[in-house]
Amino acid sequence: MRSVAALVLVGMLILWAELPTGSAWSCPPVRIVCALHNPPNRCNNDRQCPRFRRCCPTYCGRKCISKPSRGPIHV
Repeated sequence: MRSVAALVLVGMLILWAELPTGSAWSCPPVRIVCALHNPPNRCNNDRQCPRFRRCCPTYCGRKCISKPSRGPIHV
């Protein structure tokens, strides 16, 4: 009986570890960075951002951004 319970627990842990985080997008890549040694950050993590926004690195520090459009990104 203990082995069955252990297998169920391991199976649940594997499924839990592979669940999506609820965010269907990730931060866009940063191709150009500013010359400041320590650029100002407007956020440090996603919890500091309004709903449907993420704290992402930008060309000069981190800030809350909304989901990027599907089109190509022009700088």
